[in-house]
Amino acid sequence: MARKTTRKTDPKMPDEILPPKSDIVFKLLFGDERELGLLTALLKAVLDLPEDEYDEVSIADPNLLREFENDKLAILDVKVKTKSGRVINVEIQITDTDEMKERIIYHLSKMITEQIGMGDDYDKIKQVVAIVVADFNLIEDSEPYHHHYFFYDKKNDSKFTDLMEAHTLELRKLPPESDQTKLYEWLRFLRTERREELEMLPRNNPDINKAVGRLLELSSDEKARMLYEVREKARRDEAARIKTAKRLGMEEGEAKGIAKGIAKGIAEGKAEERISIAKKLLGLSLPVADIAKATGLPLEEIKKLL
Repeated sequence: MARKTTRKTDPKMPDEILPPKSDIVFKLLFGDERELGLLTALLKAVLDLPEDEYDEVSIADPNLLREFENDKLAILDVKVKTKSGRVINVEIQITDTDEMKERIIYHLSKMITEQIGMGDDYDKIKQVVAIVVADFNLIEDSEPYHHHYFFYDKKNDSKFTDLMEAHTLELRKLPPESDQTKLYEWLRFLRTERREELEMLPRNNPDINKAVGRLLELSSDEKARMLYEVREKARRDEAARIKTAKRLGMEEGEAKGIAKGIAKGIAEGKAEERISIAKKLLGLSLPVADIAKATGLPLEEIKKLL
């Protein structure tokens, strides 16, 4: 049954909305098989594909809870398959990370190799597309908020292949005035942080209206809020560990490596992993109390490691 969407003020609706640019909220909005219309509308705003490609859109892995539970700090993306077999990966990133462009290429390559097995012909390969929404400046020295990349010979103005494409959408480069495109309207929706901003969105786009209604529903849902809060806590804890490591004079890459190791040990709950991490942190001369807090090990156990 289709959900009824309203833009009128409702006293039962929450004053504080869940931010659509949070990856967990993004996936709840667009990774729900019951709401394929929202996902399709977003894809149409980004990609120039034949209309019938969207006749058989499906979500490759709709199981949000399993993915979220197993990897709290990974990016939660939405993988889509279209009628012809084209594979599209949509993700949103709110924090600038090292080697982001390399990571995009890696995932595109993986989406290619997943399609063929030993002995399969290469003609079985279907186009793979990455759509990355970033809440930071991903493409330096370039003003447009939407970039479209593929294999292309600039010197001879010749396209090599479109089997692998990447679209980058940068929220911070969105101009204050609309460019009259549906893509602009979607990105403006994704950038909203307060309910007042939702009320200012254009009312003549039925898909945006439906997305607003769905976001208000999620913002009132206790489970959705819990998922968002746990996700945010994990992200803040990660940032705090990196900040602590950098304060002790570590290089940024080393600091992030230590922080990820701690997060992995805590997530997996393996005592051996926590002890191994604690030893590394002791070697870096971190205070015993800080190590106990970071790894979850008892203070007495860490003192024994000394």
